[in-house]
Amino acid sequence: MRFQSILTGLLCAASLGAQEFISAPRFPSPEYFRQVFSTSEPRAELQAPARLQDFVVDGKLELSLRGYLELVLANNTEIAIQKLSIETQKNAIMRAFAPFDPAVVTSFRATRTTTPSTDALAGAATVQQLAQPLSFSYQQTLETGTQYNVGFSGTRTSTNNAFATFNPALSANMNFSFTQPLLRNRGAYVNRIPIMVARSRLRGGHYTMQDQVMRLLATAENAYWAVVESRESLRVQEEALELARKLLERAQRELELGATSRLDIYRPQQNYANQEISVTQARYRLAQVEDALRRQMGADLDPDARRYPLLLTEPVLPPEDDRPLDAEGMLGSAFQHRNDLRAMLQNLDIDDLNHRSAQNNLRPDLSFTGTYTSTGRGGPFLQRTNIFAGDGTRNTVTSIVAGGLSDAVNQVFNFNYPIYGFTLSLRLPIRDRRASADLADAVVNKRLNMLRARNLEQTIRLEVLNAVNQVESSKASVRQAKVALEFAEKSVEAEQMKYDLGVTTIFFLLDAQNVLTRAQADLVTQSSAYRRNLTNLLRVTGQLLNERGVVVE
Repeated sequence: MRFQSILTGLLCAASLGAQEFISAPRFPSPEYFRQVFSTSEPRAELQAPARLQDFVVDGKLELSLRGYLELVLANNTEIAIQKLSIETQKNAIMRAFAPFDPAVVTSFRATRTTTPSTDALAGAATVQQLAQPLSFSYQQTLETGTQYNVGFSGTRTSTNNAFATFNPALSANMNFSFTQPLLRNRGAYVNRIPIMVARSRLRGGHYTMQDQVMRLLATAENAYWAVVESRESLRVQEEALELARKLLERAQRELELGATSRLDIYRPQQNYANQEISVTQARYRLAQVEDALRRQMGADLDPDARRYPLLLTEPVLPPEDDRPLDAEGMLGSAFQHRNDLRAMLQNLDIDDLNHRSAQNNLRPDLSFTGTYTSTGRGGPFLQRTNIFAGDGTRNTVTSIVAGGLSDAVNQVFNFNYPIYGFTLSLRLPIRDRRASADLADAVVNKRLNMLRARNLEQTIRLEVLNAVNQVESSKASVRQAKVALEFAEKSVEAEQMKYDLGVTTIFFLLDAQNVLTRAQADLVTQSSAYRRNLTNLLRVTGQLLNERGVVVE
């Protein structure tokens, strides 16, 4: 039985690029303002169960195993939880890019000061000054570890100082600086370690999600076979009740005709009462497992669908297959396809990255910094006379040369007044216990994960061998149950013939009928056990999704 069912929205991290995760809006796009300044509450809507009406036939939910698993994949709440839980690991990749996000910093400040003068050169008895600086800077960290800053700043200053030659005075500065790590945090590889760790965790999360989906699918399939088993068990008990009813009616007629003793009527009556109890119990068990089946496919969420009777079309008897199972081949398949083992091995990759990061943190922090600043000034130039007159007369402004911010900006970009410098700094920890402990933890964690992986391999080997033995045992049990049923049917026929001839009592006939009922029930039980054991074998070998045609993307 093959079918194709795709769980959308799940991404395989092995072939993902960085841009697939960077969906944060950029300033000043409309999406940026909608996200930053939105005041609406997050909306989370739960979808109603899908496709249930597609399987309604004559007022019943008619389900093959294929159709049932399609509904499980579409509506099962636990599978939906697994699908959604991986989204946080996708967001972690975007979060890992945060250190490389650029930022713009702007500031404006206005400050007015009034101070008494303390000397003759203050320019006024009470000096008043208004300063209005404005700054703008763009800063970013590159993947190589380089940090750079580009900024522009300007200041407007007005004063009542009689000696001021520019009033208001306008100044402008353009500065550029960078810092390059030379030992610690040097290079793109070491700075991208958090991104690689996040991607590796997403791959591990994807494997874990696939393993969980496979386990949930196996649980859902077992629920299907539980309903089939309960349905067949109810049928067997109802047939046994019908046989007990017919035998009781015959015994009552014989009693009425005087062909049997009154003391012999109690055994058929007791047998009939016992069969009624068994039928009642079987009906309640069937209702219980049907409710569990409805939950698996989301039918319990639909008021109409949960009232529909269930009609499962798969037979309980397994197909004839006497071929022995290849245990070693299945072990190889399990080691190749088990996603929980893949997730465990993925942790080793994370351990290697953490070890590299810990080694980087042990290095001395040596960095090289360069700065360059270009300055300019502007504003109205006040030409004064008698600035330092000995007779105490006040100086006068003889002329005003017009000027403004453009003068300061032109001087900045003509690089007439540069300021530049270089710095080499070293931070050398004499003893770094934190980094040493982190490095030791990275080594220990890798050893632990290697041991956990080996332990899981041993567990998988044991699970596969046990599952193979269980399937082979179920095959043998089904064959033996069929043989036992054939003999039970022949025994009932023989006892019925002997009872008709009057050479045996009703006790032996009732005993033969009870043996037949147990043989029929045992065949149903062993057949259902075979179905469940086969599902378990497909799960422990990692082949269940492939065998059922489920593709997780």
